[in-house]
Amino acid sequence: MRFRLHKKNLLALLGVSFAVVTLLSSTRVLLVSDNDTSGIGHVPCVKFNFGSLLLLTQSIYSANYKQCVQNADRFPGEPQLVLVVQVHNRPEYLRLLIKSLEKAAEVHSFLLIFSHDYFSEEINAIVQGITFCKVLQIYFPFSTQLYPGEFPGQDPRDCPRDISKADALKTGCRNAEHPDSYGHYREAFITQTKHHWWWKLHFVWERVQAMQGYTGFVLFLEEDNYILPDFFHFYKLMIEFKKSSCPDCDMLALANHNGLTDFNTLTNKVLTTGWMSTKHNIGMAISREVYYKLMGCNNEFCTYDDYNWDWTLRYLSGTCISKPLKVLAAQGSRVLHTGDCGLHQKENCRPEWASQKVEEGLQAAKEGLFPPSLVLSGAEAVEHKAHMKNGGWGDVRDHILCINYGKRL
Repeated sequence: MRFRLHKKNLLALLGVSFAVVTLLSSTRVLLVSDNDTSGIGHVPCVKFNFGSLLLLTQSIYSANYKQCVQNADRFPGEPQLVLVVQVHNRPEYLRLLIKSLEKAAEVHSFLLIFSHDYFSEEINAIVQGITFCKVLQIYFPFSTQLYPGEFPGQDPRDCPRDISKADALKTGCRNAEHPDSYGHYREAFITQTKHHWWWKLHFVWERVQAMQGYTGFVLFLEEDNYILPDFFHFYKLMIEFKKSSCPDCDMLALANHNGLTDFNTLTNKVLTTGWMSTKHNIGMAISREVYYKLMGCNNEFCTYDDYNWDWTLRYLSGTCISKPLKVLAAQGSRVLHTGDCGLHQKENCRPEWASQKVEEGLQAAKEGLFPPSLVLSGAEAVEHKAHMKNGGWGDVRDHILCINYGKRL
């Protein structure tokens, strides 16, 4: 098969400018097949080649360009809900999430978008095994996996995390001028999640062809989430409640971090409140209008010295976004967090324990599923609350790359 170069078009699709490409110390060639055609469901799915870093990179750019929606022929028509799952490298937890989705009522009406920043045959096979709804896979093109020895990965010429700025300047390490607020230098595995989240947000709303004309909410999940069977039923109740009783609510939070504690008592209760990173970063749904609000703060998001996307969002709510974000929040969580390991904990990961715990909890909670209507249990103040930023995001290279995701070419 012959290939031709489409660098400008592909970069436009990815929402990045040529400034970013020159920022990277070696730009990779972007290749697209000669026989590309447009139109969802009419293009061949990309066959990934894991044989080398270059071949893998080519596969990723080609997949993002073609956007093959699997099962499109089985489930025609517009999706009733779009779910976006951020995926790293925890395949057992991903299997649990997919198992929960398969059991969800009306799942055939969903479009599932899996956004990957780690690329493996195992993870691809898990997602490509889904048959119960439409599925699209997108791939974060600036993954540390693709840049193992250079920015945005960890460059061996970068400054060590804990070196003092004075010593960094003496040694001449690459980012000596740009420690974070606490004097630490960047760690690529720490910065990747925020990069991925912001790229994904922009790519989904602006670049995904299957989203054109979609007027509903997009709901964001992670690979170690587990949804309850009445998830979509509850979502529809929240949409109706928002229309009638909270038209100024910016976001929906279908979940919290309380698990199934008192679920049968709280199942039909919602409250309104200001967006809090520690409460509403799971099962969060936003509209296109709120997406535009967030992208209006592109520079502020990308330069705020906090490696957490959710704490950065909390900072924006009431600063760059002058009116703090108002949330309609479920009291009985429709999304569970199964992960017992992640960014900061790598040991003792036991997904089988998580599965058993979830099944036991669902047995106890089944009487509370599918409530007929919702009740407002409280209306808390919606206000900006100052907090201490966490750092980890002081490097200007991260700022520039992040800002360029949202550029329109």
